[in-house]
Amino acid sequence: MSENTAQSLEGFVPFPAERAASYRAAGYWTGRPLDTLLANAAQRWPGRIAVLDAPAEPGDGLTFAELDEAANRAAAGLRGLGIGAGDRILLQLPNGSQFAVALFGLLRAGAIPVMCLPGHRAAELGHFIDVGRASGLLITDTASGFDYRAMARGLVQGHPGLRHVIVDGDAESFLSWRQLCGSAAPATGPSPPPDPGSPALLLVSGGTTGLPKLIPRTHDDYVFNATASAELCRLRADDVYLVALSAGHNFPLACPGLLGAIAVGATTVFGTDPSPEAAFAAIARHGVTVTALVPALAKLWAQACEWEPVTPKTLRILQIGGSKLEPDDARRVRDTLTPGLQQVFGMAEGLLNYTRLDDPVEVLENTQGRPLCVADELRIVDSTGRQVGPGEEGELLVRGPYTLNGYFRAERDNERSFDPAGFYRSSDLIRRRDDGNLVVTGRVKDVITRAGETIAAQDLEERMLTHPVIFSAAAVPLPDPYLGEKICAAIVFSGKAISLAELNAYLDERGVAAHARPDVLVAMTTLPTTPIGKIDKKAIVRQLSHGS
Repeated sequence: MSENTAQSLEGFVPFPAERAASYRAAGYWTGRPLDTLLANAAQRWPGRIAVLDAPAEPGDGLTFAELDEAANRAAAGLRGLGIGAGDRILLQLPNGSQFAVALFGLLRAGAIPVMCLPGHRAAELGHFIDVGRASGLLITDTASGFDYRAMARGLVQGHPGLRHVIVDGDAESFLSWRQLCGSAAPATGPSPPPDPGSPALLLVSGGTTGLPKLIPRTHDDYVFNATASAELCRLRADDVYLVALSAGHNFPLACPGLLGAIAVGATTVFGTDPSPEAAFAAIARHGVTVTALVPALAKLWAQACEWEPVTPKTLRILQIGGSKLEPDDARRVRDTLTPGLQQVFGMAEGLLNYTRLDDPVEVLENTQGRPLCVADELRIVDSTGRQVGPGEEGELLVRGPYTLNGYFRAERDNERSFDPAGFYRSSDLIRRRDDGNLVVTGRVKDVITRAGETIAAQDLEERMLTHPVIFSAAAVPLPDPYLGEKICAAIVFSGKAISLAELNAYLDERGVAAHARPDVLVAMTTLPTTPIGKIDKKAIVRQLSHGS
């Protein structure tokens, strides 16, 4: 029996019994383990292509029956290592069919995957190992010039509880993923079904305060998340979904994403290069009908239609989320890429808002949609916690059948993140229109949203301040036509100034994720302050905007 079995729920905050009973009674929760999405698809559409890797040719890839069998073999190999019920395993694979095999293999072994992103480095992974009490790590060998095995060696030295490192590719001294899956005999029998109210996987937060937190998504709530999203998007078996963003993100994973596509028998194409040239070629080659982007990528794709010889012709839905899409950009996307724009405002913690496919153009271009489920309870409050009037701006609080009730093993964060009634404080500022659609107006917390990734300014500042020649530092967002916001490091040096490249090399050595490093460095003699002595970031942005 796994050593973690008895402790697998320690630090997990379940749904309150009364609310859980109401969600089951309403049919939102069906008691299905998450991995049954694949098992059911393999029974219904065994010969249909489930997953393939761009730039493969049509007809390549794994059928649903083959993906199901590969997941079973992976589960058998994992169980052979002693990985089982409740074990947390960090999953950090790039986009590809093996991501799907690994995800379902871990689920079928009874493990709880921690959905890391390719850009996470030692600082984030070490934090996930500590908080999640993870016993294993599943990585690729190298990608985008980065050697994940070298990072893993450091993690093993610093974390004695990390007993298993499995590598897809050249494993060197670690365990080979391909050998593990290839040599394992099929499972002799199914694992005991998990409690549908227990965590199926752990997503990672955007890191709005400090290092990212772990978000437990239960079998019940995540099956609903994926299947209800697929129904709202009218996803069909003849659709082809392109994973253009990192597959470990909630957006391309289950909104409806890979899991929603599997639920309806649609094909998923994994892309590793979201550039217009590569993505447009994949869309044309495979007849892609649905994909999801952050605004920065959507804007780039729309612009690229002016010069790329091959442009999207088959897209019926282009979902855009991760940060706010401005109305002018929404119009350009509809004019160049597809009229089937769908704005998505959601969070890995749960709540999803979608514009509907038959909404008026004005709604598609000017709002971020309305809740997925009628059981989503929304409160919009001012700084004192009082509900604001109709159409007024306030912070969004939410609870519902697929919104978490607490971060994993994060008692202090949970005290700040939930009100006494169990509503999650999103930190998003919104206003609700008379038609029920939401308009995102800003954020409560000090964060920078770069290409859809949320970076905690305070965490970056603390890391920069460890450099011996940095006296004070502020991380501020600057508008950028491609990234949405870029990270500007405003720094007062106590010694000889260093360059942006030198600063980022320093942060890289300390394991800071690539997407969380500054894009711009501005040396200042002093940082402006507010009347109470805090660094005035708005004043910094004003100075930089005016070139002073």
